[in-house]
Amino acid sequence: MLLALDIGNTEITGGMFAGDDLVAHWRFTTVLERTPDEWGGMLIAYLAHSGRTPGDLRAAVLGSVAPTVAVELAAGITKASGVAPIEIGPASPLPVTLDVDEPLTVGADRVVNTLAALRLYGRDTVVVDFGTATTFDCITGDGRFIGGVIAPGVRTAADNLIRRTAKLPATSLVAPARVIGRRTETCIQAGVVLGAAESVGGLIRRIKAEWPGTQAPLVVATGGLAELIAPLVPEIERVEPRLTLIGLRIAAECLGLQW
Repeated sequence: MLLALDIGNTEITGGMFAGDDLVAHWRFTTVLERTPDEWGGMLIAYLAHSGRTPGDLRAAVLGSVAPTVAVELAAGITKASGVAPIEIGPASPLPVTLDVDEPLTVGADRVVNTLAALRLYGRDTVVVDFGTATTFDCITGDGRFIGGVIAPGVRTAADNLIRRTAKLPATSLVAPARVIGRRTETCIQAGVVLGAAESVGGLIRRIKAEWPGTQAPLVVATGGLAELIAPLVPEIERVEPRLTLIGLRIAAECLGLQW
C-alpha cells in the first residue's frame, strides 16, 4: 500500500492507497515539536484505526510546506515501517511545467494539484485550495502551472479577527442563513464565511478575465473547508476534497514507486 501525506502549516492530511483507490484518510494537527518517535506512534495508531499495520506499507510520498515537520515526520515513518518516504516538490521530475518566474518556490501542494488536474480533467483548470491560505492554482490543459493567487485562509482570517479584538467570541465556521446578523456570532459568520465566498467568487471572475486562450477554465475546489465554501460560490463547478492526495498518488506513480 502507498502512504501519502500532505503536510500543511496547520493540518496534515494523510491517506492510504491500495492501487488507485483511497482506502483510508485522516486529518491531524501540524505540531512542530513532535519527535520522530511521536510521529511514528501516531502513524501506527492511525493505521490500526483503519485496520492496517506498518507492515502493509510498500511506499510513501509526502508533500510539505513545513520543512522542519517533514524531516521529523519522515524519520518517524521510516522508524515505524522501514519505508523511507519520497518528498515531492517543485524539483521533482514530474510531467508538469512550472511556467512562472521562480519555479523552485512553488509549493509542493500546488505542484501535485497541477498534476492531479492534468490527469483527472485534461483541460484548463483553476484549483481553489482552502487551507491555511486559500490558493488559486491556474493550470493549462497541457500541464503548465502558470501562476495564481494566495489569499488568507478562511480559518486564518477568523482566528486573526478573534485574537486581535477584545470582545469578539470564538465562533464556529458555518454559513448563516442571512447576511444581516442579529447576534455577534452570526455577524462574525457572515463576515468570515460569506465574505470569503464573495472574495473567492470575485477572484475567480478576475482570473477568467485574464485567462490565456479562449476556453474558460474548469473551477475545482479542494482542501479542508472546500465543502463549506464551495456551495456559496456559483463560480465553483466541482469539489474534490482529496485532490492533493490524489496528486501525490499520481506523483508516486510517475516516479516509478511500487505498492
